[in-house]
Amino acid sequence: MIFDLQPTLEDELIKAVPLKADDFEKLYAVASDPLIWAQHPNKDRYKRDVFENFFKGAMESKGAFIVYDQASGNVVGSSRYYEPNEENHSVAVGYTFIGRDFWGKGHNAALKKLMLDYAFQFVEKVILHIGATNYRSQKATEKLGAVKVSEIEVAYYGEPVKWNFEYQIDKVQWKNR
Repeated sequence: MIFDLQPTLEDELIKAVPLKADDFEKLYAVASDPLIWAQHPNKDRYKRDVFENFFKGAMESKGAFIVYDQASGNVVGSSRYYEPNEENHSVAVGYTFIGRDFWGKGHNAALKKLMLDYAFQFVEKVILHIGATNYRSQKATEKLGAVKVSEIEVAYYGEPVKWNFEYQIDKVQWKNR
């Protein structure tokens, strides 16, 4: 099940490349919008010091991406693979945020499709942790065919424990949709 958690993934709309330390400022320029985090369990992630912790966790995960719009070259946002589990034949996809300039334009769906298509070459299921009050992300996840399988407490890197819903997408479901 071992696979590269930071490949370059792209289609005609977006390009996701491995996150590097020198990407901080351009990614923070997108993340500093408080409205991005309004439904998120960690609503203050738009603050520089809080985002610095988030970014540190992203770098340490060795599975994080910075995502660009192919047409403009502008930063769309970020996502990552995390918690690869050989026993469970799974990997988690998440920590995703998309700049408001790209909401409703297909960038999130394109990113998730690229990430899921790639992951399912190596695993049988993908897990997504979505904040209990993050209705926008829950709907987007359900549109992908993910099914809510549990309600759990999750402690994001260096942040307090928050209530989350755990969703799952199985390889067979993904391939047959």
